Amino acid sequence: MDTDELTQKILDGDRRALARAITLVESGREDHRAKAQELLSELAKHKRQSLRIGLSGTPGVGKSTFIESFGMMLTGLGLRVAVLAVDPSSARSGGSILGDKTRMERLSREKNAFIRPSPSQSHLGGVARRSREAVALCEAAGFDVVLIETVGVGQSETVVAEMSDLFLLLLAPAGGDELQGVKRGIMEMADLILVNKADGPLKPVATRTCADYVGALRLLRKRPQDPEGFPKALMVSAVEEHGLDKAWEEMQALTAWRRENSHWDHRRAEQACYWFDQEVRQALLARLETPDAKAQMAELAGTVAAGGKSPGEAARIMLKALGAA
Repeated sequence: MDTDELTQKILDGDRRALARAITLVESGREDHRAKAQELLSELAKHKRQSLRIGLSGTPGVGKSTFIESFGMMLTGLGLRVAVLAVDPSSARSGGSILGDKTRMERLSREKNAFIRPSPSQSHLGGVARRSREAVALCEAAGFDVVLIETVGVGQSETVVAEMSDLFLLLLAPAGGDELQGVKRGIMEMADLILVNKADGPLKPVATRTCADYVGALRLLRKRPQDPEGFPKALMVSAVEEHGLDKAWEEMQALTAWRRENSHWDHRRAEQACYWFDQEVRQALLARLETPDAKAQMAELAGTVAAGGKSPGEAARIMLKALGAA
């Protein structure tokens, strides 16, 4: 399928073409990268936008269950929903289970939903390196909401905030992290904190946990992109599907306010500059992976280990050889 045909099929909402395009942008082959950039450039001309929602939380907090219940609610409202779920890759084998589609059984059968699991490939930040491009493809395919689920590894998962319009932090009751609200990191990135599993015997605990986070949020410095009262902490139950409609109302209210006050476009422009910077950095790092560079690195490492050169001097030699000195 040539680029023009693939572009048109994606614009027409063809799910198979979208899946093929995501496979293309995830490929590391040089010819595939060139074709992917051509495709993305063509699609960008149509300037389609979705509401991009990043979702993070510790393992076991119920992210997949929440996404399925939330996604079913959104499709019930007549919206088209895309889910980009990032699964952790094994540091030993490099493989990933990619089981999110299996865990979201109801949503995977929904005709207005598209679920795509991707391997993290050991990239930091809880998202795969090409997730941003996959989001752009889903926007071009006409999805109203794109949900980006991160790996779930802890407080370092802030990269997803650089490709989202809204960032949700999902937390479990009695997780012991209430005081994390006063620390810098992932709590400062969140637009909404959702205390999940607010059902059954955990409901009273969830109520106390939510109140603790409400208090903790008051200690954070006010952000210019937030109206009065945000960020907020809310209780939800993904299993009983309680609180999802309230959370969606708050997301819509925050989105509308940011659009009206020019924060939406400003934030998207900032994100574009961030990813430009990241692409340059990744391209420079890729130059170290060539056979010649690896050989010279090994030779200089041996010299440094033997005490023949200082690490700083050897680094300058290497950078000069790369043309980056």
